[in-house]
Amino acid sequence: MTQHYATLLAALRESEPKFISIRRDIHAHPELGFAETRTAGIVAEQLAQWGYEVTTEIGGTGVVGRLKRGHSSRAIGLRADMDALPIEEATGLPYTSTVAQTMHACGHDGHTAILLAAAHHLATQGQFDGTLNLIFQPAEEGLGGATRMIEDGLFTRFPCDQVFALHNAPGLPVGQFAVRHGCMLASSDSVTITVTGRGGHGAMPHLASDPVVAAASIVMALQTIVARNIEPTHAAVVTVGSIQGGKAGNVIPETVTLQLSVRALDSETRNTLEARIRSIADLQAQTYGATASVDYRAISRPLVNDRAATELAIETIEALAGKAALTMLPDAIMGSEDFSWMSEHLPGCYVLLGNGTGQTGGCLVHNPAYDFNDAALSWGAAWFVALTERYLRTE
Repeated sequence: MTQHYATLLAALRESEPKFISIRRDIHAHPELGFAETRTAGIVAEQLAQWGYEVTTEIGGTGVVGRLKRGHSSRAIGLRADMDALPIEEATGLPYTSTVAQTMHACGHDGHTAILLAAAHHLATQGQFDGTLNLIFQPAEEGLGGATRMIEDGLFTRFPCDQVFALHNAPGLPVGQFAVRHGCMLASSDSVTITVTGRGGHGAMPHLASDPVVAAASIVMALQTIVARNIEPTHAAVVTVGSIQGGKAGNVIPETVTLQLSVRALDSETRNTLEARIRSIADLQAQTYGATASVDYRAISRPLVNDRAATELAIETIEALAGKAALTMLPDAIMGSEDFSWMSEHLPGCYVLLGNGTGQTGGCLVHNPAYDFNDAALSWGAAWFVALTERYLRTE
């Protein structure tokens, strides 16, 4: 690490208590997607105090802070997510959630605090020439916050050459980063199959068209898609996570509903999955005298890291923390991210930031016992600052 980056980390750690306090306040008052009014208010107030041009209510509760310096036409976007999850917290921490069945179980409170810490440093001590756009996104957790912001003119109102984001990674030591070229995360589609038959008495099944049997056949047939329709070297997932139908053992219901999670690492595989799911649902239902309707909803695209943006991210990590601090992931991860819609519109890069191991930061996300590790805050902020100054370099 050069003296410049050592000084940067020292400055961020000096101001760190303020942003840990903000993070814990947001943690104690979590808000679900498109309801992040309090969190967005905190973000907007802080950015305005530091001299950013602040625009609120983008795509609902989204916030963008813009800061322009010098004469360069270059522009960079940095994104953080703000929403919580519908989970009852079980950490017992002093700043535990005060809202029932709602908690920051994915670390978006930490991501918001990281970007605010970077925003403060860039406004007060940053050296750059160009336009900095800070994007605070609502509703990342499957509700389409990124698409709502984009549809509301995010990148036409706030043009960016490249856009970057990070996510905390339990199991990766604090001060470590992980990334890969190309596809980083999978697409995610939410699928609901409604099988409709003709209800009847369980003692007289010949007078009914049983949607339970049809649904069971659909579930089993769906298992052949990855095994027999997808090229073996291409990863894909078709998970039936919910089956709902009927309330009594002696009654054949009218309908059965299946809920699926479907994932792929490229668009061609994703399209094949959709075509086969629709065909199997329809034809299997017909076999049993029933019908099937398919509601197919795209939650995210495959998240593909742009080569040039990824090289910039890697160079910045190595300059900031050293080559040993970087893990190049050999394979993509089957998780998904709303940031994929942004990186589909612009060259972008998504990086993982170490949240710690074992008892200190190792609990997986989407878990009632999870908490963002405050020790990672300054590392994330330092990467955002260094990335900005590197791309919007002064001559």
